[in-house]
Amino acid sequence: MTYEFKPRWFDRDVEEFNETVERFLDTEMVPNDEQARIDGHVGHDIWRQAGALGLLCTDIPTEYGGAGADYRYEAVLHEAMGRKGLTGMSPSVHSIIAHYFLNHGTEDQKSKYLPRLANGSLVGAIAMTEPNAGSDLKGIKTKASFDGEHYVLNGSKTFITNGYLAELILVFSKVDSDSAKDQFSIFILETSNQPGFSVGKRLKKLDSKPKIPLSSFSITSDSHLTRCWAERLAKGYIS
Repeated sequence: MTYEFKPRWFDRDVEEFNETVERFLDTEMVPNDEQARIDGHVGHDIWRQAGALGLLCTDIPTEYGGAGADYRYEAVLHEAMGRKGLTGMSPSVHSIIAHYFLNHGTEDQKSKYLPRLANGSLVGAIAMTEPNAGSDLKGIKTKASFDGEHYVLNGSKTFITNGYLAELILVFSKVDSDSAKDQFSIFILETSNQPGFSVGKRLKKLDSKPKIPLSSFSITSDSHLTRCWAERLAKGYIS
């Protein structure tokens, strides 16, 4: 006898979404999972398809390109991918990036980036960890110096989930100036055709992620999220 269990929070809409998720994963991801494990990623086309089907950023408001739903829809996708043992794609990290913009970005930043994250035309990642600094952000060495017009970032990040395919990365960095000693900011890095940005070789470890060096990488002065929030995070006021 076969028993089928469904969460109590499933309703008709969530069930229909679940059917779409299952069909997409079984058709597009399961057959290619072995290659994704070899490559370390699923490729951009899978992200674009997921976005076109409305599987990404489901709890982002509709005015910013999301579905305007709740976390149940995110949970459906995460649970299905985990149950099938799929790898090479992290919609959860992608969603976290979207919520950084939703909660701490300017209106211009939300309008510019959230619709593209929702439709999969931008793959999101976050760069915190460094070769010699892990979850303790106060230990990071990446610095951003302001030259009067641009912030210039120098440093190196590693273990970046979605890093190989990322077209939009939020980079945690110290701000190097007399007035901002030991303060942090989160810089918005669009990776397409950017001098000073490169992705290193995949580390041969379990759940390996790439290393990303930043060498005199220049970005405009408005390409960072709310600095006061980042400073409070670094001091441990919020988590």
